[in-house]
Amino acid sequence: MEKLIKSDLTPSKIIEHLNRYIVGQDKAKRAVAIALRNRIRRRALPPEIAHEIMPKNILMVGPTGVGKTEIARRLATLSNAPFVKVEATKFTEVGYVGRDVETIIRDLMEFAVSMVRKRMIAEVQDPAREHAEERLLDALLPKREKKFSMPDFMKVFSEKDDKDIPEEPEESPEEVEKYKRTRSKFLKMLRDKKLDEKDVEIEVNDSGSTPPIFSAPGMDVMGINITEVIGGIMPKKTKKRHMKVKEAMRILQQEEAEKLIDAEAMAKEALDLAQEDGIVFLDEIDKVVVKGGSSHGPDVSREGVQRDLLPIVEGSVVQTRYGPVKTDHILFIAAGAFSGVKPSDLIPELQGRFPIRVELEPLSWEHLQQILTEPENSLIRQYEALISTEGTELSFTKDATEAIAKLAHKMNSEMEDIGARRLHTMMEQLLEEISFSVSDMDKEKIEINGKMVKEKLSSLVENRDIRRYLL
Repeated sequence: MEKLIKSDLTPSKIIEHLNRYIVGQDKAKRAVAIALRNRIRRRALPPEIAHEIMPKNILMVGPTGVGKTEIARRLATLSNAPFVKVEATKFTEVGYVGRDVETIIRDLMEFAVSMVRKRMIAEVQDPAREHAEERLLDALLPKREKKFSMPDFMKVFSEKDDKDIPEEPEESPEEVEKYKRTRSKFLKMLRDKKLDEKDVEIEVNDSGSTPPIFSAPGMDVMGINITEVIGGIMPKKTKKRHMKVKEAMRILQQEEAEKLIDAEAMAKEALDLAQEDGIVFLDEIDKVVVKGGSSHGPDVSREGVQRDLLPIVEGSVVQTRYGPVKTDHILFIAAGAFSGVKPSDLIPELQGRFPIRVELEPLSWEHLQQILTEPENSLIRQYEALISTEGTELSFTKDATEAIAKLAHKMNSEMEDIGARRLHTMMEQLLEEISFSVSDMDKEKIEINGKMVKEKLSSLVENRDIRRYLL
């Protein structure tokens, strides 16, 4: 319990973090904050109770571009959890051409392995660097090669007399000591980066030694990677490469770090991480819903996708190449616009697996202005940073951002509502001339005001024929 109390991921702190990147949508933020906090609470419970507590999956309903995906992505980043985003339209019912829904969990497992590997590699950088330095010094200061010496038991079969076989002279203590001093000197120069531009020849693993092998259908379902199996049986090949010491150090350190990682421990930790903390974002879930719940003609496979998703969301075991993954405690967040269909058109079994329903609101022009200016690395800051690389300072007045937001909101209300994504098209049209000619300008500062925005964009917004193609 003490560990839980000390956790910084309280619902209010989670919302505070989400507010830095996402404008509005308070209901959705509260729902995901509670879901994440309940995961932390579950870990503090005894195993027999914790096993029975299932995550409360969330269904987000709202137009495109209002922050559904961003909420899920930021939530995963905040909790340092494996996260995978998939479009439901990529999957088809078993028997049809398309992806198998179980690949969602395999992708999640791959993400978890990547996370654990990255952390483990960071932890072994110091010993990996020491090993890499030794290999690099061996390449820079090769020892004297010993001549072939006939083993004693082979001398019995030799026609030559023992006296006729020259013995390999051993290195004198002075030579050994001299080599050690030279090696220490080179090591200091290496660490001081004085040898970075020196050429060196090193032996590295030949990653292209095992050609890709296309497995038979069904192997992927079993979680078997044929290329890896063959690569594990065949001996690893090495090749010699010429490069600068700086580049060689980077490659050797990476190789040594991989050797220091316990693959079995990595797979086990990743498995636990995926099962307990994994988050799956199912986007475009409304595209596999049949209007009115009927499935006839070309729509027959849509209901099949829902039925295939059901066991994964409900809790099942999926075979992966790292071991079986239980999906019981993976958090599923589904999202869709539901413009032509309703959440109630989902098959009843799947509806019950998403008990939390959150409706995201369309963005007002005030929200659009906030999105332009307030979030970290907002759209305005991105364009200011891009133009600053040309030595020109770009700035926007308050009435300029207000004009952009109002025009974008007008377009969303009169045409398809694509939410905040409309701002990207508006900004590109607004800054097209500046982005093209700023490299040849001598101006130190360019200020965009409301008048300039209206002059540039108003004509496009009013012209119904042009805006269908440009905005």
